[in-house]
Amino acid sequence: MTTDVKRLPRRVPGWVKVVAALVLVLVVFFAGIRLSVVPGLKDVFGTDTHDRSGPALLKSVQDLSRYDAASGNFQVVVDLEKDAKFLPDAIRGTRTLYVGAGTVDAYVDLGKIGEDDVRVDADRTSATLRLPHARLGKPALDPDRSYAVSKERGLFDRLGDLFSDNPNSEQAVQKLAVRHIGDAAKESELTARAESNTTGMLQGLLRSLGFKDVRVSYGD
Repeated sequence: MTTDVKRLPRRVPGWVKVVAALVLVLVVFFAGIRLSVVPGLKDVFGTDTHDRSGPALLKSVQDLSRYDAASGNFQVVVDLEKDAKFLPDAIRGTRTLYVGAGTVDAYVDLGKIGEDDVRVDADRTSATLRLPHARLGKPALDPDRSYAVSKERGLFDRLGDLFSDNPNSEQAVQKLAVRHIGDAAKESELTARAESNTTGMLQGLLRSLGFKDVRVSYGD
């Protein structure tokens, strides 16, 4: 006569139970911090910011002879979408909505005035000046007023962001914002405003020195 011997279930080692319990506790613990469901945890594990940057170094000095006569404030909404061939946007692709705010200065380069461009009569009561046309400076993006409204990413892009840091993720939309701001400044009347303000400044200055008739013209 034979009897079947049932196999006894293997007992899980105690250390496995301890590790599993510890992992579960850590998952719940950090999930509570992330979701703010456990009050006070963020205060306990809060982050401190320390500025360990080195001193700024003076690389060069450049003398400026231009008169900044006008400044324009611009704002543009950039909608940049990048798609992957043969893949849906949910798998691979990004779309960023970015608000870019910046300024563009218009100036007159007084350093290009030659001796023949300034004429004064013998009585020093009349002066004629010929200045170069006003030009636009480079657009300057204001980081305090520029921000990303939304950013949609595909699955592959989200996974890539988890395993790598990309400090230049907004560089493309920032460059695009700067370009659009520069184009808007070219289509505006900023240079005309700069020439008008420069004319008023020179007329007021020379009249305070005794000149009664001050004429200012522009040409390249």
